[in-house]
Order: sequence, then C-alpha cells, then structure tokens
Amino acid sequence: QVQLVESGGGSVQAGGSLRLSCGVSIYPCSNCPMGWFRQAPGKEREGVAIIYTATGFTYYADSVKGRFTISQDNAKNTLYLQMNSLKAEDTAMYYCVTDPYVPPTRRLQPGSYKYWGQGTQVTVSS
Repeated sequence: QVQLVESGGGSVQAGGSLRLSCGVSIYPCSNCPMGWFRQAPGKEREGVAIIYTATGFTYYADSVKGRFTISQDNAKNTLYLQMNSLKAEDTAMYYCVTDPYVPPTRRLQPGSYKYWGQGTQVTVSS
C-alpha cells in the first residue's frame, strides 16, 4: 500500500524559507514521478515540482523556478521541497503525490496522480 506523509509546513515571513518532507511507504514503480502540488483557498490544485525516482529528472512550474528545489533521498524513502524566497502567493496546502506512470505532457496535472498525501499547510505573510 502506497502511503505518503508530508511534514515541514508552517508560517514564515515573505522572503523566508521552508523545507517540506514527504515520507513514502513504498514506491509504486522503479522510476516513478513523484512531486508536490498545492492548493490555495478558492483556487484549483496546481503542480509545483516533479522528480523521477530513478533518473532524478526534475520539472518545475514556471511560478517556482529558481526559488524551489525538489530532491529525494531514496535510502530514506523521503522526498523534499526546499522553498526559498517565499511569497505571499505561495500560501497553500502542499501535497505530496506519486503514480506508477504519468504522460510527460501531463506531469503537472493533478488528475494524473493516483496517490496523494494528506497535505501540510504553508502560510507566507507579507
């Protein structure tokens, strides 16, 4: 059973940093797309960043490029999201996701992922 558990959310001032973590019980495949999505109040879920577990290939939403970094520690079954230069518009619930396969053109589409964590709240005050 694939289970994802996020941690590391909190409140921070604009310009600050946070690191999110996601513990993974088992990987659903050998080169799984894993990543982070977020949902702000009143808005749809949006993809933030994706990493492939075997190749390490990463993919970012334009809104976070240069500020966020996705990484993984496969020995610890843990996914990370380092968030720097945070802005008020980054305020959202952040979710860890994975799936056995996602078409490349749908990497940042929430409907492409079967497994979701419960989420961790990030609040950025300006």
